[in-house]
Amino acid sequence: MLRVRFAPSPTGYLHIGGARTALFNWLFARRHGGVFVLRIEDTDAERSSAEMVDGILDGMRWLGLDWDEGPGAGGAYGPYFQSERLDRYRAMADRLVADGRAYYCYCSENPCVCRALTPDDIAARERDRTPRAIRFRVPAGTMRFDDLVHGPIEFDGANIEDFVILRSDGHPTYQLSVVSDDVEMRITHVVRGDDHVSNTPKQILLYQAVGADVPQFAHVPLILGPDKKRLSKRHGATSVMEYARQGMLPEAMVNMLALLGWSPGGDRELFTRDELVAAFNLGGIGSANAVFNPEKLDWFNQQHIMRLDSGELARRVKPWLEAAGLWDDAYVGNQSAWFAAVLDLLKPRVRRLGDFAAQGRIFFARDIAYDEAAVAKHVRVAGMREHLTALDAALAALPGFDPASIEAAVRATAEARGVKASTVIHAARVAVTGKTVSPGLFEVLALVGRDRVHVRLAAAAELALPSGS
Repeated sequence: MLRVRFAPSPTGYLHIGGARTALFNWLFARRHGGVFVLRIEDTDAERSSAEMVDGILDGMRWLGLDWDEGPGAGGAYGPYFQSERLDRYRAMADRLVADGRAYYCYCSENPCVCRALTPDDIAARERDRTPRAIRFRVPAGTMRFDDLVHGPIEFDGANIEDFVILRSDGHPTYQLSVVSDDVEMRITHVVRGDDHVSNTPKQILLYQAVGADVPQFAHVPLILGPDKKRLSKRHGATSVMEYARQGMLPEAMVNMLALLGWSPGGDRELFTRDELVAAFNLGGIGSANAVFNPEKLDWFNQQHIMRLDSGELARRVKPWLEAAGLWDDAYVGNQSAWFAAVLDLLKPRVRRLGDFAAQGRIFFARDIAYDEAAVAKHVRVAGMREHLTALDAALAALPGFDPASIEAAVRATAEARGVKASTVIHAARVAVTGKTVSPGLFEVLALVGRDRVHVRLAAAAELALPSGS
């Protein structure tokens, strides 16, 4: 059975590059009915933290990247933690020494001179209690592996020094712990970033030294910022949970991450999670570095917002309205139809979930704030007081308060007042929304409602100038 793993180090939060690697592994496992393992590589006690572990797990859960096994009961799997597996690594190191594949190192020289120590030399150093590490004995010769992304890659053993696998404090190095875990967890494919290519020959030597099957490797391209430099904090948020806090949908993030370095073929860009699983294959991963574009993520987010049905969108928007003090439980009760209509009107204009609170305030709040420049341009002009008062009366007389009836009343008022319809439309928009830009005015007035439209038109009329001013 296909078995893959994602093995982050908790020295930072789950960032874009790590999330993309996790996603590729998850998609690969789900596509082939395999197993996806989550392993936290926390042997660096000084740099690892529980906070970072929580951040990684939060990011994985937000993206919906569930893992299939690990310690825990009743299916509530926790990830594997390397810090809980130190005895296994020490046992592998001891085995390699016993088999003559590794040796004790007592020096701090580079290159190490301990490879040629005699048994008497070793005994003397042991008596002196000289701290010892364990180095792997790199054999001579050329090694080759077929990378599933880059093709054949060769390394000359002469260019690889005998490397430390167990430090003098008893802690394993990355090379030893990752191979020990991959062997025990029966990992069949290692899908990871290009920056790990240089680690691969050392790890292959360790697999071979313990007589284990060597997994297949697929090294995926790095992710760059829009300036074509490696993605970093200077490009903005790189933690996936920071994007969640900015109002991104996990569906949008998964969609965009999947297309960073991988192509399903064709020009299609929008995918659901299930569609990505059905289409994913390692052969679609290119060798060129990918570019992360925040503006493109906004586009993906808007597209996936448009795909949400009203009930699901209401659930996603609720925390943002609550934070802005705009939520009312009636929006999922007796006002649910009205609330859904408001969300549908706003959908094409928003990019992030927080935009529903910012742009929806005209519907959800009793009072509005005026843009002074808008008032000066469209309301505080001669004759507008009478125009707005006449419009208010015309709207109050309507038997029904729907967009078509409202439009007819607005245009009739303008004609009766001897002004262009746009003059009344612009003034009414500022009066009801406080701004010069909004969704379609007639739809906005219908959803704001007759009573609140009356209050706002009356308030704006007080700001307007009468005729002759």
